[in-house]
Amino acid sequence: MNARPLPVSDNKEQAAKDVAQGRRVLLAEMEGLRALSESLNGDFARAVETVHAMKTTPGRNGRLIVAGIGKSGHVCRKLAATLASTGTPSYFVHPAEASHGDLGMITENDIVLLLSNSGMNSELSDLIAYTRRFGITLIAMTGKADSPLAQHADIVLLVPKMPEACPNGLAPTTSTTMMLALGDALAVALLERMGLTPEQFKVFHPGGKLGQKLKKVSDIMHKYDALPRVPATAKMDQALIALTEKNLGAVLVEGEGRRLEGIITDGDLKRHMGPDLLQRNVADIMTRTPRTIAPEALAAEALELMTRTPGHYLTSLVVMDGAAIAGLIRVQDCLQAGVA
Repeated sequence: MNARPLPVSDNKEQAAKDVAQGRRVLLAEMEGLRALSESLNGDFARAVETVHAMKTTPGRNGRLIVAGIGKSGHVCRKLAATLASTGTPSYFVHPAEASHGDLGMITENDIVLLLSNSGMNSELSDLIAYTRRFGITLIAMTGKADSPLAQHADIVLLVPKMPEACPNGLAPTTSTTMMLALGDALAVALLERMGLTPEQFKVFHPGGKLGQKLKKVSDIMHKYDALPRVPATAKMDQALIALTEKNLGAVLVEGEGRRLEGIITDGDLKRHMGPDLLQRNVADIMTRTPRTIAPEALAAEALELMTRTPGHYLTSLVVMDGAAIAGLIRVQDCLQAGVA
């Protein structure tokens, strides 16, 4: 089925106005973010310290509960996902659903982060009262310091009062952008506090592009038992049989104790092609110093070594666990695994 043709306007004046409007919105929100950056103070540091302490106190096992309604609620869902993916256990609770039983999901070990630009939504009252009754730490993210939410909170992350990008000043635009960015700042500050490594980060992102980039060589290499291997005393006819049977584009030349003595690749065969090739010794044909990599290295590093080695392009690397052959990784293995 053919897609409908997109509308095309010849009205250049209207097109210019649309672009100008888009730029105006972006500039307004940039000004909001600049003001937000300049407003950060000790309250932000207290929020980071409080959540970090919740995560690191032995036996506490608390979570950061993120709650909000309306557009703030949509920001909350994204923030909860960001926090969870960066090592801070977190989930979203809808304030209205909390009033109908979901308050039971929140424990005394948790911290509640409640978002509301006005801080005056009636739907928040039950959740605020619950935190006060059971001594649950409440962090408010709001645009009004004198609101009920701010007055009852333990820590207030105050969002500067800036004009909304909406020409009527009604639709939440600049305010929600600032709240979203402030939530990201909190998540990344917590990540830095925890010292999360790329390998630990992968635990929260096993799928998708990030997980693919953080795959280790050991995750996708061809392991030792699957490799074509011949001793250095073998003739080339044996090497070609092993090459054909395993179909990995290379044969490893192995000494005692899995010691690597060399490798024979398709390139080696082309360089030594001749009528007596099959009768020649493997040791005469092999490359004696093949490039190697450790199994715990990232697959992205292996791909970098193979494709950007100065002077020539490699199709495979021998994986070495110390002095012993552990496997073989090829360019096509990396590409098939999505490492690029």
